[in-house]
Amino acid sequence: MPPPSDRLALLQVRAILQQLGLDSTSNDSIIVKLVCGAVSRRAAQMCGAGMAAVVDKIRENRGLDHLDVTVGVDGTLYKLHPHFSVVLQDTVRVLAPRCQVTFTLSEEGSGKGAALITAIDKYLYAMRFSDETLLDVMQRFRRELARGLGQDTNPTSTLRMLPTFVHSIPDGSEKGDFIALDLGGSNFRILRVRVSHEKKQTVQMESQIYDTPDDIIQGNGTRLFDHVAECLGDFMEKHNIKDKKLPGYLLTWTKRFKASGVEGMDVDYEADIMTVVNDTVGTMMTCGFDDQRCEKMVSGMYMGELVRLILVKMAKEGLLFEGRITPELLTKDKLETKHEGLSKAKEILTRLGLGPSADDCIAVQHVCAIVSFRSASLIAATLGGILLRLKENKGVARQRTTVGIDGSLYKMHPQYARRLHKTVRRLVPDSDVRFLLSESGSSKGAAMVTAVAYRLADQSRQITQTLAELQLTTEQLLEIKKRMRIEIQNGLSKSTQEIATVKMLPTYVQSTPDGTENGDFLALDLGGTNFRVLLVKIRSGKKRTVEMNNKIYAIPMEVMQGTGEELFDHIVQCISDFLDYMGMKKTRLPLGFTFSFPCQQTSLDAGILVTWTKGFKATDCEGEDVVGLLRDAIRRREEFDLDVVAIVNDTVGTMMTCAYEEPTCEVGLIAGTGSNACYMEEMRNVEMIEGDEGRMCVNMEYEKMCSGMYLGEIVRNILIDLTKKGFLFRGQISETLKTRGIFETKYLSQIESDRLALLQVRSILQHLGLDSTCDDSIIVKKVCGAVSHRAAQMCGAGMAAVVDKIRENRGLDHLDVTVGVDGTLYKLHPHFSRIMQQTVTALAPHCNVNFLLSEDGSGKGAALITAVGCRLREALKCQ
Repeated sequence: MPPPSDRLALLQVRAILQQLGLDSTSNDSIIVKLVCGAVSRRAAQMCGAGMAAVVDKIRENRGLDHLDVTVGVDGTLYKLHPHFSVVLQDTVRVLAPRCQVTFTLSEEGSGKGAALITAIDKYLYAMRFSDETLLDVMQRFRRELARGLGQDTNPTSTLRMLPTFVHSIPDGSEKGDFIALDLGGSNFRILRVRVSHEKKQTVQMESQIYDTPDDIIQGNGTRLFDHVAECLGDFMEKHNIKDKKLPGYLLTWTKRFKASGVEGMDVDYEADIMTVVNDTVGTMMTCGFDDQRCEKMVSGMYMGELVRLILVKMAKEGLLFEGRITPELLTKDKLETKHEGLSKAKEILTRLGLGPSADDCIAVQHVCAIVSFRSASLIAATLGGILLRLKENKGVARQRTTVGIDGSLYKMHPQYARRLHKTVRRLVPDSDVRFLLSESGSSKGAAMVTAVAYRLADQSRQITQTLAELQLTTEQLLEIKKRMRIEIQNGLSKSTQEIATVKMLPTYVQSTPDGTENGDFLALDLGGTNFRVLLVKIRSGKKRTVEMNNKIYAIPMEVMQGTGEELFDHIVQCISDFLDYMGMKKTRLPLGFTFSFPCQQTSLDAGILVTWTKGFKATDCEGEDVVGLLRDAIRRREEFDLDVVAIVNDTVGTMMTCAYEEPTCEVGLIAGTGSNACYMEEMRNVEMIEGDEGRMCVNMEYEKMCSGMYLGEIVRNILIDLTKKGFLFRGQISETLKTRGIFETKYLSQIESDRLALLQVRSILQHLGLDSTCDDSIIVKKVCGAVSHRAAQMCGAGMAAVVDKIRENRGLDHLDVTVGVDGTLYKLHPHFSRIMQQTVTALAPHCNVNFLLSEDGSGKGAALITAVGCRLREALKCQ
């Protein structure tokens, strides 16, 4: 049925029709060709349907989930028709998906030929892999892949996993004029690649091939690169291209190159930028330009030598060539497996002096089919391992990706590509894989790597400029410290306190613990929807101890927003329950009241509520003394009596807790949701209070947008700005990103963790509803780092001002002081504490500052303030 041949021009079709006595036109020829195609396609499909029934019957007979089977085929229709065999095989593949069917041509169709095929199948049985074996190979490959990526396990891994420093595939925004140099054989190519994207991104390429003589390939590196440079200069001159610079690094020679003095040396040209590209990466980048889901490539295997060794062994055993073995067959690299056709097999075997019979040709073709199928299966298993890792990296249930692929085996072998595709899809059913043939991967790909490098460099430059405003120089930090000192003085001075931004509120705490504190103390910690009641037993002597018991109580919403009397009656009811629980209702205990709301203290045991926060709206409380409200509620209950000694700020409590352990602690710092500090100031400087003797702890009440309350919001606003510029989230500002408060400060601590891989950063962003790439994760991590670094430096500058003030107050050249610290930002952020401490050291060089973590400043600290207050009160009575 000659007309359907693809090689037959319409003129020849017309000649055939005229030979049949049919006077036809060109249009007639087209119609006749279409009719012949439809009829032959129908015949091939019907034949394929019948064959699918046969192989499925064999599979079911043997109770198999999957069957590998070979069909011996003969007949002129199958052999000579240009499309019949392809359509038949495709039909079988579609209708019998659980069968891997190989079609082998027979020239004689003898029983001996069929028997020989069966014998070869048995002989090479070990080279056929079941899906179970391939899945095992895939898992082993994945384990080695992980070992190759691990710092400790890489040296012993069978997979080297060499970094390429290519951080991104093309995203479609690349543009520019690039030179690519493809050095990989006895000749090399130089290309000029122009990438533009006015309306649609296009790539234009001009290239020239240059020969590399053998004496240069085998000579020294200087001669080789002199030759390359000369050719490059010739190309650039012909294309009127200005000089550019392209740095890279050569690991080892391959492909017969042995030029000395080059391995381990830097590869350098006078050009603007050059990226040294592996041809596999080039293939990925070329395909990635056409399909941006492209992520990995496979290449061909060398199978000819394996076939030759099998043929030698079979000939020795008398299974082939009547036992004849020629010198040519024993010569290495004499066989290639580009073709599996019988005519090609006969030609090759004859060239090897083997005088093959028809059965020999069939047998050799079948050996080639088994070896190539084995190769395709193994590569499919390793590619499956890579695809599974990509899928897990992205955290998706099903992934869509494109595999960029190149290599003569894949391109030229008649069955290899189909076998590879089918096996990959069977092994990784949760991945929708598209295979894309690379176009000049090593050359165009090199240019695309360079284009991406340009894009990323420009992007990085603009991001750096955006974040530069957050970077504080030493001069700026010293200015912050200077301004903090001015505001501290304004807050201490009676004439300027009202307008000061740092309020310097007196706390009436006039001493830190001295170790003689002793007794049982009650602490009440009120700062949110839950509050604590604690019994703190402090024992002095050689072995000082602090023992604590506590219970947590809830405050219902209707109480929070009811009357003040209802709120304090509820608090006293909970205290009553706690005293019952501890069996101490009949004891009049001293009490410290940690009240974490804006308050103006007028004495150690009196504080006026300025305003409610945190959802509290109880009436008749603002403008009132909260200690008085608590005492009134205790009297109304008439069950117990308490000695309310102190109203406590949590920052002061932090300082007192640490001072009990370390006598040099005279500063308290909170770096958490909010930020605040306190320190022991000389009474002569506290103008708001009468008296010049001794010291008093002042509550600074400062917040300079360096606490957790602000950092997440600062990050969110920067991310919006970068997204608007197209650097993040594909330029799409999601509703999530527009939501105020969505980026909590805890995420900064998680994202900046040194132990957190980019995959986990991406997972956090996806948890926030931000559809991100790994590139996005890198940028977000950089933004978080800049914001938290600024916050730590500003906090450190403020603390440097405080410790230098204490030193100057005491007229010292050098001060040893401890800062008691609390707060989630300080405790949980991976770098905040270190950066803050480094800043203090740099800005206050005459102070040796030790930072000590506080343990329960609002509970234990309140009790210690109460204990110190009782000690000082008793001392005053004795006077």
